[in-house]
Amino acid sequence: MSDMLQTVQTQYGPVRGRTRGPVHEFLGIPFAAAPAGKHRFLPPVPPQAWATVRDATDPGPTAARAPYVPAYDGLVPEVSIPGDDVLNLNVWTSATEGARPVLVWIHGGAFTNGSNALPTYDGTAFAASGVVVVAVNYRLGGEGWLHFGADTVNLGILDVVAALEWVRDNIAAFGGDPARVTIAGQSAGAMLATTLLAVPRARGLFRGLIAHSGAAANTVTPDEARLLIDNVAAHIGIEPSLDAFADVPIDELSTHVRAVLHEVQTAADPAKWGRLALTTLPFAPVVDGAIVVDDPLGAVASGATTDVAILAGSNAEDARLILVASGAIDQIDEPTLAAGAAGYGLDPAVALPRYRASRPDASAGDLLSAVVTDWFFRIPAIRLAEAQTDAGGAAWAFRFDWRSPRLGGRLGAAHAVDLPFVFKTHTRPENHTLVGAHAPDAVADNLHGMYRAFVLDADPGWARYERQRRTTGLIADTVTVANDPDAAERLLWAGVR
Repeated sequence: MSDMLQTVQTQYGPVRGRTRGPVHEFLGIPFAAAPAGKHRFLPPVPPQAWATVRDATDPGPTAARAPYVPAYDGLVPEVSIPGDDVLNLNVWTSATEGARPVLVWIHGGAFTNGSNALPTYDGTAFAASGVVVVAVNYRLGGEGWLHFGADTVNLGILDVVAALEWVRDNIAAFGGDPARVTIAGQSAGAMLATTLLAVPRARGLFRGLIAHSGAAANTVTPDEARLLIDNVAAHIGIEPSLDAFADVPIDELSTHVRAVLHEVQTAADPAKWGRLALTTLPFAPVVDGAIVVDDPLGAVASGATTDVAILAGSNAEDARLILVASGAIDQIDEPTLAAGAAGYGLDPAVALPRYRASRPDASAGDLLSAVVTDWFFRIPAIRLAEAQTDAGGAAWAFRFDWRSPRLGGRLGAAHAVDLPFVFKTHTRPENHTLVGAHAPDAVADNLHGMYRAFVLDADPGWARYERQRRTTGLIADTVTVANDPDAAERLLWAGVR
């Protein structure tokens, strides 16, 4: 029987979700008070308890944000739901009894976009096969990632920690095992997840981590955080103080955040923005020494995370999402390619022939895309796996290789193309913009299967990563296992990235 109602008691009050076939879904459950009014720009606090049954059949409000920058808008799905109670989560489970492993999903979106309300992240397929799924929201843009110090720092990180604490205290009522939690994320969600490895308050809240196309290389320093505040304040025309920002309406601040992000991602002056012109992610966790106590990769290398199993990987052509969608890939000539490679720290005379050797028919734009993919996504994932292995922990590596036919076949294995396959939502019409109308079920079986296997057994099905063999699972319509794929290109980044 479908579309029946199911009630579960949480520590804050009862919630009533909906049963669809073999899966119960509970949507929009608040795990913290609304971060507005007196709670704006402050760490999350518990929600006010409720006595009557709370409806949990529809997604909750989404965090304030402006639309994606033009290159992404219309290609990557987005959902906006008004309301202040943005710190909410969704749960999918096959039964409210028992103790099943738990997957906590942290969405991406450059720390300025995305939400748990995307139909792409429907956890039904996982739940039907024995995994409890929790998809969380966190504050975005200026609300979550402007760092003023004291109590107003790393608010987005603290939001996710609060959600994980909710999971620890409540997931048993949904049939989940709080001792078997794996966190996973893609893009900024993966960066946020790996940053949690350097957050003492998050220790013990998860036993596994899946970092997909975003690893432990995208935090900001306190000086960079101050630079961002100064520039956003100048854009608005206010003093760069917390009191001044608190007077700016949330939606208005989101508009200014989008304008500043657009500048950094499309026309950043290195003299003005420094390293942020290269990372293009000014809104990000800050290594403040209190909440995030170390650079995440440093925390892993120190051995602090050896009790966490790590699965790290990227898409074979991550950078094509922005370069192809924007049309920039066709504007890149040989001098631009050489300058771009040099900007990322490579010697063009050495590196470009090596990249060309495996891509003899590639254009200059295609080659720059390969360089950017490695700098931004592949090499950081490798460094994460190396650090965990060197410290005595367990790590595995993967690469998603399936090429989307979208944009005339040029999108390829781009950033975010993997997402519909992770959740087996690839047949939904809203995902056709990324994967086309006939995305193969085999790809979903393989990528979803990798995630599920890791959540169940902390093992994706191939050998652990170690420096001698560098075993990597290659995921497409088949699963193959290779040792040190694209080794020649990997070696170019030694001492660089």
